[in-house]
Amino acid sequence: MTTTRDAGLALLQEILPEVVSGSGPEATADGEGFAAALGELSLENVFGQLWTRPGLDRRARSLVTLGVLIALRAEDELRFHFTIGLRNGLTREELEEVVYHASGYAGFPAASTAARVGREVLDQRTNDQN
Repeated sequence: MTTTRDAGLALLQEILPEVVSGSGPEATADGEGFAAALGELSLENVFGQLWTRPGLDRRARSLVTLGVLIALRAEDELRFHFTIGLRNGLTREELEEVVYHASGYAGFPAASTAARVGREVLDQRTNDQN
């Protein structure tokens, strides 16, 4: 029987393997230190329950997630979700359009922050591929 944690871990391994493998500096779900259970909560609740629900495909969930994170100015999470969006089939141009569209609803400062984070993430991916 697969638990929601197992489902979340499997999904995260697929869409963000560098974090789950522990190879990235962001791999913090080690179960130690302040608020150590946060990683487990994310695996079970966000990725295990929300991202695996029927009704929206991963591409659509990426669009929604990016819009919310832009509005929240959640820079650290945006770094992950620009990458996840690409892995879920979004193009660079579509990611730009999410930022442009968010400017009308979340404001220019939030969109400007997202544009900076997006540039950093996408430029790094381009450099890594070369």
